[in-house]
Amino acid sequence: MKVCALLSGGKDSNYALYKAIREGAEVSCIVVVHPTREDSWMFHSINTSIAGLQAEAMGFKDRVYNVIVSGVKEKEVEELEAALAEIKRISGYDTLVTGTIASRYQMDRIKRIASKLGVNIYAPLWSLNQEEYVKTLVREGFKFVITSITTMGLPPRLLGKPIGSEEVEEIIKLSRTHGFNPAFEGGEAETLVYEAPHYKWTICFEGESIKIREYEYKLLVKKAWLGNKNVNCVKVH
Repeated sequence: MKVCALLSGGKDSNYALYKAIREGAEVSCIVVVHPTREDSWMFHSINTSIAGLQAEAMGFKDRVYNVIVSGVKEKEVEELEAALAEIKRISGYDTLVTGTIASRYQMDRIKRIASKLGVNIYAPLWSLNQEEYVKTLVREGFKFVITSITTMGLPPRLLGKPIGSEEVEEIIKLSRTHGFNPAFEGGEAETLVYEAPHYKWTICFEGESIKIREYEYKLLVKKAWLGNKNVNCVKVH
């Protein structure tokens, strides 16, 4: 399996690639999509530049492709398809890796792209129990922070805070009370992975928390670099 992973910087795309590597996949390319609009229907839009640093932390700096899309509904999918067709010509991948969990909108469009390009899809998170999934992330050594909140019920004090087992239990409890998705598949929040089992380095960064409006907060990464693993180098103001 020669995979091309769609990597956003968040927990789901990172975990999907990790699972592919664990199953012996050859990583042919990593595609980081940068929508020019924050309200993209399809793609993660905050701090996407960090995904390239994550690829470097994995040892894949030499196979990263940055793809800029308009963020306009459906047009952005066509733009990604055109880019992936050219990348396939260069790298020869045969499988697309996606971290989609439950979004039929996203999965249908990834399937359509894969069908047109004549490649397979590897989606190890699809239809997983989402409460169990976020517990598994922490248990398997994924370290991440929440970088945006856009729903009632998630307290802003969790923004930029490393998410461990205690925080996961709190998020699950809050999701049951307020009705949001515990894995944030509905866009209720976005995440940033700064360390994982398949990383050779950790992602160090400095960020600033900003309140946009009621129930909406963002963590903007001001500076990021690679550091030694298991060293706490996350600073949020």
